[in-house]
Parts: sequence; C-alpha cells; structure tokens
Amino acid sequence: MNKSIVLTGITTTGTPHLGNYAGAIRPAIQASKDGHVWPFYFLADYHALIKCNEPARVKQSSLEIAATWLALGLDTSNAVFYRQSDVPEILELTWMLTCVTAKGLMNRAHAYKAAVAENEEADGSDPDKGITMGLFSYPVLMAADILLFNANKVPVGKDQIQHIEMARDIASRFNHIYGEHFVLPEAVLDDAAATLLGLDGRKMSKSYNNTIPLFEPEKTLRKLINKIKTNSLEPGEPKDTEGCTLFGIYQAFAHHHDVEAIRQRYAQGIGWGEMKQILFEKINEEIAPARERYEALLQAPDHIEQQLQEGAEKARAISRPFIKRLRSAVGISAMATGR
Repeated sequence: MNKSIVLTGITTTGTPHLGNYAGAIRPAIQASKDGHVWPFYFLADYHALIKCNEPARVKQSSLEIAATWLALGLDTSNAVFYRQSDVPEILELTWMLTCVTAKGLMNRAHAYKAAVAENEEADGSDPDKGITMGLFSYPVLMAADILLFNANKVPVGKDQIQHIEMARDIASRFNHIYGEHFVLPEAVLDDAAATLLGLDGRKMSKSYNNTIPLFEPEKTLRKLINKIKTNSLEPGEPKDTEGCTLFGIYQAFAHHHDVEAIRQRYAQGIGWGEMKQILFEKINEEIAPARERYEALLQAPDHIEQQLQEGAEKARAISRPFIKRLRSAVGISAMATGR
C-alpha cells in the first residue's frame, strides 16, 4: 500500500505555545499514529536564522520543541522526526531550486511584500532596507523541505498557503526543464484548527509576545489565562462568541457538545471570571499528563538527541539517493564516496 507522505515543520525561535499545539502539533501527533500516512516532522532551525540571530535561543527552542512532540506521544516508529540542519541535502536542493525560480515569483511573497510596505510607510527612501536574502528567498528553502521528500500533503495555516503554491510552481518548472522528479504538493487547511488569539486579542504569536506557553506550571497557566483581554460586559449581560479570545481557545480544546453548552452560557451572560476558570480547567486537563514527561525530557537532552539522530538517518536514507539522482539530472557529477 502506498502511504500518503505528510510533512510538517515548526520554526525553532521560541517556546511552543497553545496556538502551535492546536494548529500543528496536536494534528501531527494524531497523524503519527495513522498507519495509512507516512508523516515527516522536522525542526526548522535553518528557517529560524531568518528571524533570529540569537544562537542560544535557537538551540533552546529546538530542545523544547523536540521535547514537546515526544512528551505528547509522537510515534517515532512510524514518523520521520528530524532536525532540518541534520539533512544537508535540503540545502543542496535549495540551490538547485533557486536556479529555476523566477525572481518575480519571490517578489510576490507575502512576507517580502509586507516588509517592503513597512519600509515605504516609514520613509520610503529604500524599500528593501533591512531585508535579507534569507527573508526574500525563504519560500525556496520551504519548497526544498517539501520536495526533497516528495510530500503529498502539507498541513498549513491560511497564511502559508501561498508558499505551497510557490513550491508547486517551482517543482513544475524544475520538472519541465529536467524531467519529472517532483510530486506537486497539496496544502491541507484544517478548518477545525483555527488560528488562536493571544493575550491581547491579536493572533497568538511569538512576535507579538502574547502567547501562552504550552507547558507552563498550573499556577502560571492560570495567571496567564486570567490576563486574557476581554470587554467590559458584566455577568448576566449576553456576550458574543464571535472574536472572543476565551471562546476561541476553548473551542480548540473542547468537544462539540461542550462548545455548544458554553455558547449557550455566553447568551445567558456568563461572567468573564467564570469563563476563565472553565478555560483553565479544560486546558489543564488535556495538557497536565504530558507536562511531567516534558520536564523529564528537558533533563535528558541526550535522549532527545538520539531520537533526532535516528530520525535524520531515516530522512537521509531517502534524501541521499534522491539528491544523487537530481545531481545527475542537472548535469553535476556524482557525489564523492563517503560524502
């Protein structure tokens, strides 16, 4: 039976938070146990260098993300779990793909356009001020992540759909020039994995410093939930679930019938204090069993490293022969023995 290859990565620039968990990590853990799927999960540490020039932070984040997935029960016997930087073929493929990628395609990347717009709004003297080639061309690196393993499906948020479309464009161009080598990946958007809002009501993001770290101790978790911004409606006044940070997070953790019950409570005027208590209990109930395992794993970095190295060997068993084939396709001599 041909298994569908599904690939997911998380950039190693911070501590995993509830948004990461609901949007990417939890679905990844579930998929790792699916015998019909061949899942690939990686720590995107090269991607981290685009935004972060703090080596200690990148290293610590890699440890915390790996510990998170393992603590939550990632099935490494079925999944390929690796660190991006442990698979050098990714960077070699990045260059091959860069050489067939139109600059105009990169000009249309959302992140680059947003950075240019910000510069133009500032003083307009240099629209490319502070924009590195890493930021400009990282969709090519993302394409290499995906295409090296011929992933069929890539679970992403709405803001990442463009990158999958770019990967398809790049793969098509390479295939047109050098023959059929790459599967065209498909973006998988999980509507149930809605984007969570953070403490200030904006998207939960490390860049906004408004996250709720996944494995905070109970006392800290409760304090953070109590800090979530709400409106001034009093208990007894009907409240709207639409756009409510508390309700959105609750919805990501609760069963449908519980969500509908809380929706009714909103209509009846539930107090914000009571809702925050309900949310804390719901999150803690799901997270608490893995919290202890996570702390133990952080104290055993050698075990985490072993898991990552075993995953890298699985990944390279695929990437080495494939990159050799691609080198031949583009007219570059075969790798030297032992490389």
